[in-house]
Amino acid sequence: MKIIFLGTNGWYSSPTGDTPCILIETKDQYIVLDAGNGIYKLDKYITRNKPISMFISHFHLDHTSGLHTLAKFDFKQGIDVYVGKGRSKDFQTLVNPPFTVGYKPRPDNVITLKTEIRLHELSEKGENIPFKAAAIKQHHAYIDHGFRFELEGKIIAYTGDCGFTNQARNLAKNADLLICECAAKDIPEESWGHFNAAQAATLAKEASVKQLILTHFGAHLYVNLGDRKKAEKEAKKIFPNTIAATDLFEFEL
Repeated sequence: MKIIFLGTNGWYSSPTGDTPCILIETKDQYIVLDAGNGIYKLDKYITRNKPISMFISHFHLDHTSGLHTLAKFDFKQGIDVYVGKGRSKDFQTLVNPPFTVGYKPRPDNVITLKTEIRLHELSEKGENIPFKAAAIKQHHAYIDHGFRFELEGKIIAYTGDCGFTNQARNLAKNADLLICECAAKDIPEESWGHFNAAQAATLAKEASVKQLILTHFGAHLYVNLGDRKKAEKEAKKIFPNTIAATDLFEFEL
């Protein structure tokens, strides 16, 4: 299984990277995590006719700005888009005129996407779709859902944006891979709901995770890639199996 980080910045794109998008390729599936600006690279990596599933953690624009780019793609297999309970209305608002091209035919749409979009809400208990996936509500400024997957006998947990709570512990518990946001730097943003490197490493340790990858680095704080290496070094003091991701970093699980 291969994980490719197409966008690793938080808040806005900068010379350090694009906003969040991650592609997981398994033997039978493509899985896309969030739809920030990094999503424009997707057709470089999705080259086989395998099902595509996209999971959107929340609707802050750094995680959804790339939905405008869906008009670029012509994936014959379509995309199944999954959101947490009650979030379909947000997708339907954003991926329609006047904000972008409509995702399905409507009388007021001049054009629609070439790629069929099938929208679903995902429960916290988990569903087989056909792999097992769950949307676990997290602490963030509005509403965020982290995702937990069972793929090829491995557990992958993705936080989206969130703070350090018991829900984050439940999300990460015994994961083979935890992909954790690292938007904050020296001081964690508790009220807003963001991790710094030390907190992410502590979560990985407490949750008995095997591998931690940091991503979603706040572009206003991590102004160069050297800052990410410092965060990786700090996290490794607590949890040695830590990697700070950069755009186009690939990881084999």
